[in-house]
Amino acid sequence: MHNFNRYSRQIAFRDIGQTGQEKLLSSTIAIIGIGALGTALANLLCRSGIGHIRLIDRDYVELSNLQRQTLFNEDDVTNNTPKAIAAAEHLKKINSSITIEPIVTDVNAWNIEELIKGCDLVLDGTDNMGIRLIINDACVKNHIPWIYGGAITTTGMSMNILTSEDAPCFLCAFPGAGAHVSHDTCSTVGVLGMIPSIVASYQAVEALKILIGSEDIRRSLLYMDVWSNDTGQIDIKKNLECPACVHREFTFLSQPQTPYTTTLCGRDAIQVIPFGKRNINFESLSKKLSHAGNVKFNKFMLSFSDSTIEINLFSDGRAIIKNAKDENAARSIYSEYIGY
Repeated sequence: MHNFNRYSRQIAFRDIGQTGQEKLLSSTIAIIGIGALGTALANLLCRSGIGHIRLIDRDYVELSNLQRQTLFNEDDVTNNTPKAIAAAEHLKKINSSITIEPIVTDVNAWNIEELIKGCDLVLDGTDNMGIRLIINDACVKNHIPWIYGGAITTTGMSMNILTSEDAPCFLCAFPGAGAHVSHDTCSTVGVLGMIPSIVASYQAVEALKILIGSEDIRRSLLYMDVWSNDTGQIDIKKNLECPACVHREFTFLSQPQTPYTTTLCGRDAIQVIPFGKRNINFESLSKKLSHAGNVKFNKFMLSFSDSTIEINLFSDGRAIIKNAKDENAARSIYSEYIGY
């Protein structure tokens, strides 16, 4: 039984009311990426009373995150806590009456449909165009609305990708997004902590509108620059030749299921994902690695370092390796130290 007094100020807003709040409490959402956008989204939507919030992220909390990732603190850095876990722990102290489901994994073409299964809405908290294209394919294919959000330097954008027949998808708005082109990142050009929070606030408002079935859902792409005080909206038309939402050719979901590596922008780190999910015994592995360097672990992650490299290994076998010169070197380090 929910205590509706918690949401009394939100219920008092006539466009939500008691009926709208009940819809929110019966809704399930997924937030993909629990960084600057994702933590702000999770905080706002947890307090708004979304009944089931799924938090999905592949990374762990680092000191440089604290400038803009608003759910984390220095204890999370010290403890090497995965972002999804840390966020869930803090959110449960804010609203214990809803379900917070943390999932520590890398989102890719062959797991995303399972990750968003049963969701009424998906929210983009990522900083990665490739993952957004996978999200778009999966959501369009499964008729799940999602909300794009992006923030860098002092600028931000957001767009609702809806499931109605006349609505454009992400690929309609960014037709060249699949090309292998260089993009600025927060690590290379910076980001003010205010802009992700502002973009997330717009995303969160639209999430409430979508979940309660409001007639006021925004149909345009919103952009803003908080430094120059410039804001505007762009009307995005449906591309009648769009591979995804018109022809239903989901090319970004058809990637082969193989081991792969990903360079993490600005981190001097490479992620290694082995084929198939593994169940790593951290205690046994730590004994093996302790002869070669410094090891510490918790129930979520094992960290190893020596004079040249650092490995952060998750229980499913995925690893983030720092100071590897390239992806081939990262795979070799993984094989040598982890032994799989």
